[in-house]
Amino acid sequence: MAIADAVSWCCAIALIALILMSSIKDGTANDLVRGRQLQDRPCDEIYVVREGETLHTISDKCGDPYIVERNPHIHDPDDVFPGLVIKITPSNPSSKLQPRH
Repeated sequence: MAIADAVSWCCAIALIALILMSSIKDGTANDLVRGRQLQDRPCDEIYVVREGETLHTISDKCGDPYIVERNPHIHDPDDVFPGLVIKITPSNPSSKLQPRH
C-alpha cells in the first residue's frame, strides 16, 4: 500500500507541475507589439468631444476618417458639442505605429 501511495503522490506532483508549466506564457515580441499598439493609440474606442473640437480635428487626431458613418446618432457633422460621445475606430493603426521599409 505504501508504494501505491508514493506513486500516486508522484503522479499528482507531476500533473501539477505540468499544469503550471503549461499556464506560464512565454513573452514574445508579438505581445510587446500589441502592448505598444494599445499604449500608443491616440484615442480610446469611446471618445468624448472636448471644447473647440470638430469631427475633422478628431478624425485627424484619432486616425478615423469614417466617424460620421460609424456614429448614426450624429445627424449633422457640423453640430458636435462638448460632451458628445462618439465611437472611434482607427482605419489602420498598425501602419501609423510601424513604418514600412
